[in-house]
Amino acid sequence: MTSTSPSAIDTALAMQFPDGFGWGVATASYQNEGAVAEGGRSPSIWDTFAHTPGVIADGNTGDVACDHYHRYREDVALMGDLGIGFYRFSFAWPRLQPDGRGPLNPAGVDFYERLVDALLDRGIEPWVTLYHWDLPQVLQDAGGWPERDTAHRFAEYATAVYDRLHDRVRYWTTFNEPWASAFAGYATGMHAPGIRDPEAALRTAHHHMLGHGLALRAIRERADPRSQFGITLVLQPVLPASQAPDDLAAARRLDLMANRIFLDPLLHGSYPDDFREAVSGITDASFIQDGDEEIIAAPLDVLGVNYYFRHLVRRGQTTEHVLPFVACEDVEIIPRGLRRTHAGWEIDPDGLHDLLTRLGREFPNMPMYVTENGAAFDDGAIVDGILPDPDRVHYLDGHFRAVHRAIADGVDVRGYFVWTLMDNFEWAAGYTHKFGLYHVDFDTQVRTPKSSAHWFAGVTRRNGLVMG
Repeated sequence: MTSTSPSAIDTALAMQFPDGFGWGVATASYQNEGAVAEGGRSPSIWDTFAHTPGVIADGNTGDVACDHYHRYREDVALMGDLGIGFYRFSFAWPRLQPDGRGPLNPAGVDFYERLVDALLDRGIEPWVTLYHWDLPQVLQDAGGWPERDTAHRFAEYATAVYDRLHDRVRYWTTFNEPWASAFAGYATGMHAPGIRDPEAALRTAHHHMLGHGLALRAIRERADPRSQFGITLVLQPVLPASQAPDDLAAARRLDLMANRIFLDPLLHGSYPDDFREAVSGITDASFIQDGDEEIIAAPLDVLGVNYYFRHLVRRGQTTEHVLPFVACEDVEIIPRGLRRTHAGWEIDPDGLHDLLTRLGREFPNMPMYVTENGAAFDDGAIVDGILPDPDRVHYLDGHFRAVHRAIADGVDVRGYFVWTLMDNFEWAAGYTHKFGLYHVDFDTQVRTPKSSAHWFAGVTRRNGLVMG
């Protein structure tokens, strides 16, 4: 009788992903680096915002966060334990270019060079985001993203950083979630810089995308042929509550302001036909100048997709602080009675499958990575050196299976990055929302694996999921 090895049994029981599928984790500079006044770094809008009384849930800041600036080698070792192939992280603009213009800061470059080298030494591919919301405060003082000049400053910064690190970094993302940066930062004021001005939010969204296009145009002129360029969007599928014309119109309006406002100019080369009419009560959109849409539509090598939830909507009433979408005052989001994360977000893996298949239909030649997905839960206590978090395992398992189904349906999804490596500063929620695969004791900075970390390491090892 021939015996079967455990590894063979494991493979036989696994729902396999394609060979070369990229597993990774994602983080952001202000959320985990700390060291906000070290190495020549200047303040960002998030330093200013977080120190404003009453805007962060627990009154905390990212001054220390996970102290990744000093503990990056330890954290890279944790990534090695996960068996991942990619680490998606962001460069802090005020660490690399404290004045928001001019030459790069040598100490900032040195930190990121050391981090990149540590990753490469462990066989982990660095995936860089150039802007994850931490605008240098000096540029905010000059008007920030509502001013067109900031897009040009971003392009200059991006080009300078690319010139220094393209020999070691292959994957480059310009912006992370321009929707959140524009509308949570400038419409509701829930994020930095804390402004409540719908017109400024629309200008910011456009200037984010203009900065993206200007940066890609400049970088591609000197690009290493190995380089891969993209942008990461947080996309929120929208379902109408019924087939009634009013509900269908409400769903289309929210889809416009959540998704099509970015997808169409980036990948179709122009704003949606209904955009200017939808925002006409707010702005004449004169900030969209001749030639801008051509610049924004610079060719992409990859589209990053962040997904956390989708919306069921009907025509109704809302308020500006409940619904962070401008020009959607007559759109109401309806709770569906689904289980929710600790952040209050409905858990809907099918929404990820539906989003990816929609993108596959609309943009069939665009490779995609799920660049963020994860969940905050009210994690319990550490037991025997591990923190059990079965809810997170169940959440990730369901979303991984949704991606597997999308791939089986013919969608070109090439990787999946879990948000996030370790518990960190979660923006306006402070340290109250725990998304990490590793628990962090913020008094001692001790990292402790959660059961989800061990489970995820099994997924990456077998490149698949156990059936069932």
